[in-house]
Amino acid sequence: MALAGIQILGLLFGVFMIYLTFLNYKRRQFTIKEQIFWIVFWLALMFVALFPNSLDVLVKDILNLSRPLDFFIISGFLFLIGAVFYTYTIVRRLQKKMEDIVRQVALDGKKK
Repeated sequence: MALAGIQILGLLFGVFMIYLTFLNYKRRQFTIKEQIFWIVFWLALMFVALFPNSLDVLVKDILNLSRPLDFFIISGFLFLIGAVFYTYTIVRRLQKKMEDIVRQVALDGKKK
């Protein structure tokens, strides 16, 4: 099995990202669950990079898409929409907390 350049690049990228995940865990920026999630994700990415035909059953037979690239584009859009919604909810929650803090500080300042 001869590896194409993009497969080698995908493999090296996955190894590098596993290393970064490990560093973030050691710095206590990730919990053990987050580390396991990201390592499994990077291993799956490396598997798909090494064996790109492994997606054919999912893409062509189950999802009835003509190309694996269609699957990745659709998945990317779904991920981005979910990430934007999640970020929006976090920002709104922080905004509400900030308003409450500012209101409390203003009321405390008025009392003094």
